[in-house]
Amino acid sequence: MVVLSKIYTRTGDKGLTALGDGTRVPKPSARVAAYGTVDETNSTVGLARLHAEGEADAALARIQNDLFDLGADLCRPGRDKDEQAEYTPLRIIAPQVARLEAEIDAMNTRLTPLRSFILPGGSALAAHLHLCRTVARRAERLAVELAAAEDVNPEAIKYLNRLSDWFFVAARIANDEGRDDVLWVPGATR
Repeated sequence: MVVLSKIYTRTGDKGLTALGDGTRVPKPSARVAAYGTVDETNSTVGLARLHAEGEADAALARIQNDLFDLGADLCRPGRDKDEQAEYTPLRIIAPQVARLEAEIDAMNTRLTPLRSFILPGGSALAAHLHLCRTVARRAERLAVELAAAEDVNPEAIKYLNRLSDWFFVAARIANDEGRDDVLWVPGATR
């Protein structure tokens, strides 16, 4: 359990931060960028929740918790089999990805197929979910970039990929099950 009795520590004043295993790295490192963008994604989910109710809010709350798990996963370098830690690091697992897939499939049954790309917008919740989607996509790109250079849990990358899809489908649901989607009209302003 985490105990935070003092918020500022001054340990980052020289541009370094500690990873989950205690290793100190520069703040602009690829790993910090990846889990920092996961944290940013979580913040956008918090904004979306201001407009969500019922099951939509509950699903977003589950995602926020998963995003903390994901941040913990990404901030801890190495592989579980190689670790000699006093506790097992928290990692994203396949059932978390499968839950997102099942939720996407369930939401998608309520939607008609798209015949055009859609613009981010519509209801306030949909607009916020599109913001969540784009920040999650950036987090995914950064995690993939990190994985090209260092070990990254493959389930973490899968989770981010499914998450942005989840946000897209949920945004359509928030737009009266797609009826209020804002359709792209190619060349409309020429």
